[in-house]
Amino acid sequence: MKKNGILNSRISGVVSELGHTDQIIICDSGLPIPYGVERIDLALKRGVPSFIETLETVLTEMQVEKAYIARELAVKSPEMHAKLKITLHQAEIITISHEQLKERSNNVKAIIRTGECTPYANVVLQAGVIF
Repeated sequence: MKKNGILNSRISGVVSELGHTDQIIICDSGLPIPYGVERIDLALKRGVPSFIETLETVLTEMQVEKAYIARELAVKSPEMHAKLKITLHQAEIITISHEQLKERSNNVKAIIRTGECTPYANVVLQAGVIF
C-alpha cells in the first residue's frame, strides 16, 4: 500500500507520466469532457470531493508552472476565485474565457472531475519542471 501522497492510482499515475508543458484539468461536476480524453471521475455527491481539496492534493505531487482559469469565475464565483488564487500562488495564472478553457480540454492528458457545484470551478494545470 502506498504510504503517502495521492492514493488514487490513476491520478498518481497521470501525474507521474506528465512531461514539461503537459496539461491536466481539475473540474467541477458540470464541465463537458470530450470523447477520447481520460476521465478520472471522483464525483461522489454534490460537493464531494470539493474542487479546492482535489486541487490541493494534486499540487502535493505535481509541479505546476501555469494555470489557466476562466475569467467568468471572478464574476460568478468570487469566493472560489479568491481561494483558487491563494492555492495556486506559486504558478503563473492566466485568465481565458470559459469557451477557450473548454477548447483546451481536447488536448489534455486527463480531466479529474470533482463533485464541485460552483460555477466555473475549473483549472487547466500545465506541468513545469523541478530543475
